[in-house]
Amino acid sequence: MTELGDYLRACRARISAQDLGLPTSGRRRVPGLRREELASLAGISVDYIVRLEQGRVKSASPAILSALAQALHLRPDEEEYLLRVAERSSTTPAGSKPATTHAAPRRQQISPAVRVLLDSMVNVPALVLGRRMDIIAWNDLGAALFTDFAKLPPKQRNHIWLTFLHPQVRDMYRDWTRVARECVAYLRMDAARYPDDPELAQLVGELSLKDTDFGTWWSDHRVRAQRQGRKAFHHQVVGDLDLDFQVLEVRGGNDQSLLIYTAGPGTSSAEALAFLTSWASTRARPATTRNVTKDG
Repeated sequence: MTELGDYLRACRARISAQDLGLPTSGRRRVPGLRREELASLAGISVDYIVRLEQGRVKSASPAILSALAQALHLRPDEEEYLLRVAERSSTTPAGSKPATTHAAPRRQQISPAVRVLLDSMVNVPALVLGRRMDIIAWNDLGAALFTDFAKLPPKQRNHIWLTFLHPQVRDMYRDWTRVARECVAYLRMDAARYPDDPELAQLVGELSLKDTDFGTWWSDHRVRAQRQGRKAFHHQVVGDLDLDFQVLEVRGGNDQSLLIYTAGPGTSSAEALAFLTSWASTRARPATTRNVTKDG
């Protein structure tokens, strides 16, 4: 089997034939769309879908992949993932090495300009994320919101590792299950871009071993691109905060993004964030936060 096949089967299982107005008579052995139903919706043969899921198609055309994405009601980020894993699977017979190669990830390091930008953002928590959701830099308020990243080993400076395995960070989320599932979807999206990244494989292996929820959700093959949303926190210093987040691409930053949290003007969360800003300013800033790098 291939990643493409696993993803197509997972997508089929998540769609109800009834929701699409298809006949639902007869006994269904598995939930979701049958192959013949997907074939009818996408306008391709059942045999082709079977061969696609089994990794016996050397190269699926963009038109066919687009038809499958439309039939499966995929979001744009889900369709992007489909195209990436299809490229990965458009190889050779199943089990062999892919025909395309992916460049090895380079050293993750922020530019001096990004460092200056972080330091200037004194009223909003901000983090710079790299591949695998590694936290490669942060500002004072970002550390005050989450934890003192400078005191963590480099391998633990990872957003998803902290969400699952750091007790303080895990307990901060008032809706931990939703946040954690989204993190898994973000990580799987990243995995499509660097499928041979050994650091990512180690991270997935550790999280699967230490948290059964992660293993279950990783197997769901849900994907999502990080863009914006809202998170509900309970901070040990300022109490409850409801913060909006934006994820902005750092151009020329080698797969880096700027994660910023804001509170609505005049809200109790804005007051709490202002208090946290004052509290953070009283703490001495470790020199190690000035220039953070991480290999891989």
